[in-house]
Amino acid sequence: MRNLEETSTGALPRSAVGTILTEARRTPLFVLIVFVPVVILLEQISPEAHTWLFLLSIVAIVPLAAMLSRATESVAARTGDAVGGLLNATLGNLTELVISLAALQAGQYLLVKASIAGAIVTNTLFMLGGAFLVGGLKHHVQEFNRVNARFQASLLFLATIAILVPSLVSEADQAPTGAFSQQLSLGLAVLLIAVYALGMLFSLRTHRELFASVAHGEDAETSWPLSVGVAVLIVVTLLVAMVSEIFVGSVQVAAQHLGMTPAFVGFIVVALVGGAAEMTSAFSAARANRLDLSVGIALGSAAQIALFVAPVLVLLSYFIGPEPMSLQFWPGAMMLIATMAATLLSNGGHAAWYAGVMALAVYAIFGFTLFILPPGAGQ
Repeated sequence: MRNLEETSTGALPRSAVGTILTEARRTPLFVLIVFVPVVILLEQISPEAHTWLFLLSIVAIVPLAAMLSRATESVAARTGDAVGGLLNATLGNLTELVISLAALQAGQYLLVKASIAGAIVTNTLFMLGGAFLVGGLKHHVQEFNRVNARFQASLLFLATIAILVPSLVSEADQAPTGAFSQQLSLGLAVLLIAVYALGMLFSLRTHRELFASVAHGEDAETSWPLSVGVAVLIVVTLLVAMVSEIFVGSVQVAAQHLGMTPAFVGFIVVALVGGAAEMTSAFSAARANRLDLSVGIALGSAAQIALFVAPVLVLLSYFIGPEPMSLQFWPGAMMLIATMAATLLSNGGHAAWYAGVMALAVYAIFGFTLFILPPGAGQ
């Protein structure tokens, strides 16, 4: 691992290093990058220190996710609207995808499913509600493009229904065989990816005029040079993969020591850590009265996870997992409730701080329920 780290760091050009140092001075969150070599070194010295590896890997993933998000935005800004939108959609949840892939390879399907469901619920309730609250405390009433919000919420609702169907079928009086569940999940995964691709075509090409932002707030920050963005994207992705492997390897023992269930870790901890960078962007945009960006990040990211990341994990489980994974997500009811709540809150195109309080309250209900849930539930 140490050699890979040295190789990855050496791959950065001098301009990239200078840009990162400048960005670190402007963004305090990037200072936490020092924990990346710390957790890698600790894993080499004391691989049995699962609790410390778990905690330090969480701290290390946060700045990596922020840097990954920043690099993605910079590359997207330099490649035009269509390609840029595709890059943002494809790479926006790369942190969650890498963590899930590590867990998938280790056969920890409960952690994978809980992290995917948690990312959807966290984006639709915590991130959206937090943006409404943070922006509403500074601005009396904020506006956003409700067409875009309805579109993203509709995609999310469609994906949630597809994820719920395998669970509903499995609870029928005459439960189907495992082969049927696998075939159903495989077919639904392909269908969701096709719907996602057509949705990208609709919003970025044929009807992109419907998704124009409401003109508010300040201009976006200056993007990095293309070469710097690509270099950072490659290197940080490798580092995220390394830290994610350490995280997944220590999560089970550490969760027991800390009194947390795997469901709570996946649904709450992984989702919050993986989405830390996007949350920072969404909250900052809301404070700057750019609520269109906040809503787009929250609902767009959730829809992408449901329509693209979850189906891709199902497909990849046939190649890298110990056995095929189904779309049978046990917290499906929470996903459906979160989707309905986000739809109601974003339907009018206006937001105030108390709307954020209501969304955060629903999220707190889910979090508390999973925290006290018996360890064997949901498996």
